[in-house]
Amino acid sequence: MHLSPAHDAHPRTPGEEQFALAAELLALLGDRTRLALLHALTRGEADVTTLTEACGAARPAVSQHLARLRLAGLVDTRKDGRRVIYSLSDGHLRRLVDEALSVADHRIADRPPHD
Repeated sequence: MHLSPAHDAHPRTPGEEQFALAAELLALLGDRTRLALLHALTRGEADVTTLTEACGAARPAVSQHLARLRLAGLVDTRKDGRRVIYSLSDGHLRRLVDEALSVADHRIADRPPHD
């Protein structure tokens, strides 16, 4: 696996607080269902029913994961009648999810063929 040059490298050496918050964020992204939910939200706002269909998990699990993501500040909510609509909190998160999935794509593509 080769690394491409960091075009948007962090401008300074991060401090303890930045490392701690980044590690917390990456831990949240380390769950397959939460990553799938965030990926679904990169395409736009969605309610729980739509997100449940998109990630293939049980509705109660999706609701719990969304609650964790909301408490962590990664997703925002708004009411539309009785429905709660979810969206990504910012564009940085969209890029992070896209980059994580791009790394996965490259790793899969770089695997030797199976015999």
